[in-house]
Amino acid sequence: MDFSYSPGELAFRDEARAWIEENLPGDWGSEKWPIPEDEEGQERAMREWGRKLYQGGWAGITWPKEYGGRGATPIEQFIFQEEMAAYKTPPTQNLIGVGMAGPTLMAWGTPRQKAAHLEKILSGEEIWCQAFSEPNAGSDLAALETTATPHGDGYVVNGQKIWTSVAHRADWCLLLTRSDPQAPKHKGLTYLIVDMKSAGIQVKPLRQMTGDAEFNEIFFTDVRVPGENVLGQEKNGWAVAITTLMHERVNIAALLYARIKQTLNDVVQLTRRVCRNGRPLCEDPIVRRKLARFYASVETQRLNNLRMRAHLKATDDPGPIGSTFKLIWACANQELLELPVDILGPYAELLPGSAAHNTDVDLWMKHFLRSRANSIEGGTSEILRNIIGERVLGLPR
Repeated sequence: MDFSYSPGELAFRDEARAWIEENLPGDWGSEKWPIPEDEEGQERAMREWGRKLYQGGWAGITWPKEYGGRGATPIEQFIFQEEMAAYKTPPTQNLIGVGMAGPTLMAWGTPRQKAAHLEKILSGEEIWCQAFSEPNAGSDLAALETTATPHGDGYVVNGQKIWTSVAHRADWCLLLTRSDPQAPKHKGLTYLIVDMKSAGIQVKPLRQMTGDAEFNEIFFTDVRVPGENVLGQEKNGWAVAITTLMHERVNIAALLYARIKQTLNDVVQLTRRVCRNGRPLCEDPIVRRKLARFYASVETQRLNNLRMRAHLKATDDPGPIGSTFKLIWACANQELLELPVDILGPYAELLPGSAAHNTDVDLWMKHFLRSRANSIEGGTSEILRNIIGERVLGLPR
């Protein structure tokens, strides 16, 4: 296939680039966006950037125009994410809402559900989280135990979810539950959309070894959910969940590629700053070979991303290809982030406040520690290999 951009895609890239340059505040786009020190300030900055994207027509750019999107192609979405990364713009506050909740609602939602939520998701008025994993149901998601017991014209939900991103900020939740404990585990699931302000919901942050608390536990105690909040049909939750997961891997693929490309650029800059025996490390032949291998890996991810998006454009179905990309990215990103730690050597272990401590240590150790989750989040590498073997390569179970 031809991996070069068409004239229309190049024009789209130029339009996106011009908009970003015009709308980035003056102190952004040099090294990175200026992260406010307090969590409330971070949330406020991300919400403001999200509103700018929405007002400029850049939120949900692949969403159909009838739902407020731009109607752009998956390849144009990839181009836009690449440009966003080049300018080091803030992270997207409503990634789950725009990339997962919105597409799932479009595929399975009732007219009432679409009218109630899609525009608010796109504008950032509603922040969404995804409550799938549980303490005893991670890779084996269909083993989940959170129950949705029919009660009157709705359900009563009880149980616990874990590793739920942005649950502490979310207005709504994509919730996968067990509504029929007697049915086979894949058949007894019901998918609900839940108001996070409902009585009986408790959110507790999970502190990571980086010091951040990106994820949360959610406890549901006798939470009432109206029957009209079923997404898809009762006991058809597994099919709806598969839709969410396929869109998750496709929609984050462009973001992940853009991040690893920028990480490689930052590592190269580090090798130019750090010297050994009076020479910058970028001149060391061993380091150069490693950088060349990482460059080839990142370029492979770019091409796989475009191949995946060409398939999506042709079939309108994400399919299992996103699993391949996510697996390759997780392995490559973890290996890449070992290099700056090796370069910093013993200094990498210094704590803030130490005499020889510097900001490189803070940055790279945090990235390195965070990368340990890459092979778990968004589908473990073991599960992704099973998906690729069975659904891409056609191998037996």
